[in-house]
Amino acid sequence: MNSKRLFIVVILVMILGAGSYYLTGLFMTNASQSNSDRNDSQESEIVELNDDELMKKFEKALNTIEDRYVEEVDRQDLIEGAISGMIDELGDPFSDYMDQETANEFVESLGSEFQGIGAEVSMINGKVTIVSPFRDSPAEQAGLQANDRIIEIDGENIEGLSVNEAVLKIRGEKGTTVRLTIERDGSSELLDVPVERDTIPIETVRTQTFEQDGQTIGLLEITSFSEDTAINFKDQLQQLEQDGMDALIIDVRGNPGGYLNAVEQIGDELIPDEKAIVQTEDRDGARTGYTSKLKEAKDYPIIGLIDERSASASEILAAALKESGGYDLVGNTTFGKGTVQQTVDLGDGSDLKLTMMRWLTPDGNSINQEGVTPTIEVSQPEYFFSTAVSVEEDAPIVFDSLGEQVKNAQFILKGLDYDPGREDGYFDQQTVDAVKSFQEDEGIEANGEINQETATALQERIVEEIRKAENDSQLQKAIDVAIEQTN
Repeated sequence: MNSKRLFIVVILVMILGAGSYYLTGLFMTNASQSNSDRNDSQESEIVELNDDELMKKFEKALNTIEDRYVEEVDRQDLIEGAISGMIDELGDPFSDYMDQETANEFVESLGSEFQGIGAEVSMINGKVTIVSPFRDSPAEQAGLQANDRIIEIDGENIEGLSVNEAVLKIRGEKGTTVRLTIERDGSSELLDVPVERDTIPIETVRTQTFEQDGQTIGLLEITSFSEDTAINFKDQLQQLEQDGMDALIIDVRGNPGGYLNAVEQIGDELIPDEKAIVQTEDRDGARTGYTSKLKEAKDYPIIGLIDERSASASEILAAALKESGGYDLVGNTTFGKGTVQQTVDLGDGSDLKLTMMRWLTPDGNSINQEGVTPTIEVSQPEYFFSTAVSVEEDAPIVFDSLGEQVKNAQFILKGLDYDPGREDGYFDQQTVDAVKSFQEDEGIEANGEINQETATALQERIVEEIRKAENDSQLQKAIDVAIEQTN
């Protein structure tokens, strides 16, 4: 056989396998079963095992790995890996296994405060994805957005990590910085976003009032649905009513969800005529409804505020306001999470967070992957979705630069009314002039270059603009609608 034919045969053997040899190395068959026996068994009909046989199969696999694997293994690690594998097999981004450390972190996140960046994340299409940054959180201030996919954490690729493993890497002590590399729809490059960790207070209900056209409009913002949310909501609603408000706005924008019973109790304060708040459906299709305890409608208009970051429990409330209350919803279509998870204590401090029900709107509609649509569609100004400019300490962004960070800066400059002339990521002379104008107004050396000082100032100024109520197009529309309905 000539060398060329020999080379071809070797390649075919490597691809197809020959005897006990595989591309990954040498494999030795079990001495108790010959190759011919194995072939005969493979040709026989596959037999379905009963429950006892399945458990024996699992136990045999476990014992064999423990006793014969080339390196020593820990049984607890194997069992936890098996549980994680069962959860992975479900293909459900919202079901998860939480070891003791992760379970403690989860409970902490539903408490009064925790340290981190302030964002709800989930596994979507195999990638750790931001569902929603919390309002006024470090994540929001850094420009992270719903549906951002996290690719790296501090330069380390996280492919293969679970959501909980990723969360543990993102969290950390107040004042420290985590650098997230994200993939974003519409961006041709990965974005590098540094986020300084902080204490994230779980103040879930905030109150504000607006005076306009002789009317007092109350605003109740619900940032998440935790243990005390319903009690705080009821107290603050009663205070607004005692103060004589003429209309109420319920704001669940950026609300990632939380406890189902919290949203049911809040529905008791808002949904009139003992109508449905939510329905749940189990695996067999059996439905259970929860109806409001409120007998009569409030004597003032109610308007809901929603956006694409409103998820889960906040969507339940929005759907109830719309379908059972007949109230208007202002904003954008919500995230579309139509399942309910419950935690199951496994006895050692670890938990299963498992999807056990689907939830349906009062009219029986599923919003999973669809969301709740507003009755009045209103989008925010484009600069509300800007991303912080990331600059290395000794590498300012200068004239003739090209890239995503230049594009981020141009986007912010335009939102601040410093016209860069373009938003394609090329640092031309008009962009230089816009940067100089901004620097002069901020008392920064006006050299037209974006260093860390200028980048920080840009982000601080755009966040200030975003936080101003008069720039919030959705809120302003909700106020206008409320006033119209009071007259």
